[in-house]
Amino acid sequence: MAPIRAFGAFRAHAALAALLCAAVTAWAQQPPTEEPGWAKGRPKNEAATRMAPVPSFPIPTAADQLPTAKFKLPPGFKVETWASGVLDARELRQGAKGTVFVSTLFVGNKVYAIPEKGDRKPRTIIDKTEFATGIEFYKGALYLATHKQIVRYDGIEDKLDNPGTPVVLNDKLPGGQDHSWRYLRMHDDKLYYAVGAPCNLCEPDDAHARIFRMNPDGSGIETVARGVRNTVGFDFDPKTGNLWFTDNGRDWLSEDLPNDELNVVTRPDQHFGYPYCHQGNIADSEFGWGKSCNDYVKPAALLGPHAAALGLTFYKGKMFPAKYRGAMFIARHGPWNRTAKYADIAVAWPDGKGGAKVEPFMTGFVENNTYLGRPVDFLVLKDGSMLVSDDHAGAIYRISYGGR
Repeated sequence: MAPIRAFGAFRAHAALAALLCAAVTAWAQQPPTEEPGWAKGRPKNEAATRMAPVPSFPIPTAADQLPTAKFKLPPGFKVETWASGVLDARELRQGAKGTVFVSTLFVGNKVYAIPEKGDRKPRTIIDKTEFATGIEFYKGALYLATHKQIVRYDGIEDKLDNPGTPVVLNDKLPGGQDHSWRYLRMHDDKLYYAVGAPCNLCEPDDAHARIFRMNPDGSGIETVARGVRNTVGFDFDPKTGNLWFTDNGRDWLSEDLPNDELNVVTRPDQHFGYPYCHQGNIADSEFGWGKSCNDYVKPAALLGPHAAALGLTFYKGKMFPAKYRGAMFIARHGPWNRTAKYADIAVAWPDGKGGAKVEPFMTGFVENNTYLGRPVDFLVLKDGSMLVSDDHAGAIYRISYGGR
């Protein structure tokens, strides 16, 4: 009987080996999985291979676990939790009746409404909408930009229970995944929006790597700026009317290069360098041949390597000391493809010559090289205090000033 058992075992092992061989052969014949956009250009070394975008939390941080008490600000300022449980909180806008609207990105796929007063519990008013990130409020309407279209919800504050079907203003946005989230600003009866590059590094077509503007009804689309890799924050100088914007630099050049940029548009259709020139003085190793960085608009300031500079808002309130009035607040969301992490809120002052002075304003978002929170966008309230969204912790903070 022993030889029979041995032969049976041999047949079982042989069958298993044949099955494994067939599986390996079939796997080898399959086309390789396409590399995700964020990984293109990544060096082939162990340290770089371990890096990947910071995962979005599926639930917001509990109110009593938020990092609010760890934040540090200049003397006289204080910060408090204004709202918690705001999963994936991104852009902030306020309606005429006080409603604070909050957009989301990768996890939320929704827009919230939060009353300025009361329990400030987030209420979902738009749901199951991919890349529901770009929002603006204008003349009673909420504008929403996804990766594919821009729509308008009229009379939104009177219809929070049922916003209804929106008016489609532009359904020709290119979609996609990389840098497909939008940012909106209304200025002088024009709606400004950005379409980022569809890649880490590539030659963009005329539909990408630009800031556009259009009329509130969707007509009259025109280019405002070109060579803009990915801006997720811009605003208008209340003194000059010039458009200032943050721009995220390319990935994988090195851990410390290039810097993100702070830029200013002084005339229509200026080119800011992407993909040919980075941070104003580094010609790209692939696309920079035959190009000169002197042919493109120089940054007003550098914001740090892989800073992920996002929201930018000019402070137009009166609560903060005079030195901050007319200054820009900038959310440095923090790098993912850099070993040493950092994130903060910076403040920048235009120097009147096309440049700007930048310095940290609120720190404490990183502890032991781990993110406790990541700032995204700002909203200056009517009393002059300022809200800050945090998509990492799912919260909104309020910064106020009470004197020394």
